[in-house]
Amino acid sequence: MRADGPDIVHGPTDRALVALTFHGAGEPGLTHQVLEVLAAHDARVTVFAVGTWLAANLDLGKALVDGGHDLGNHTWSHRTMPRLDAATARAEVARGAEVVARVAGSSPLLFRPSGTPSSTATIRLAAQAAGYHRCVSYSVDPRDYADPGAAAVTARTLAGVGPGSIVSLHLGHAGTVAALPSILSGLASRGLRAVSLTELLA
Repeated sequence: MRADGPDIVHGPTDRALVALTFHGAGEPGLTHQVLEVLAAHDARVTVFAVGTWLAANLDLGKALVDGGHDLGNHTWSHRTMPRLDAATARAEVARGAEVVARVAGSSPLLFRPSGTPSSTATIRLAAQAAGYHRCVSYSVDPRDYADPGAAAVTARTLAGVGPGSIVSLHLGHAGTVAALPSILSGLASRGLRAVSLTELLA
């Protein structure tokens, strides 16, 4: 795997695998649509869930885990972590970890800080205190959070991916849901398969 400093940004390049990772929040109905698309394509992803969202949608968290997807921690309330003091950062990570563990049990220890693509020393200490050895970033960012439309999300994603890529996507955005079938088909046409981070990094 490749690291950007201490963070995981890319998986091994010797296998034709890609990790689609979702920042987990937003309208639950859109997440159900994502799960349906993934099942139809026999694809696995990783969702870094915001704790407040997950606590309010425990059924969705269970559906993700039951579907073979990874459930990771994206902090409790999605604050801008580089601006937080050490105690507040620790609390954000710990509360998020607690609700993820409640849903996933022995879920893989995966953490992505909120409000930043990369960690800081304070963030890493907070993550380590909750049992996370590394923070997970990404190598492909189609900026779907800006709602550029399904065609743009698809094109930007496929332009950047290759073996080992970690892609940043967001639940709760209709354009991302609409783009997902064409993203998965585009990956398949290139001989790439969407897998969980656990499988990518194994």
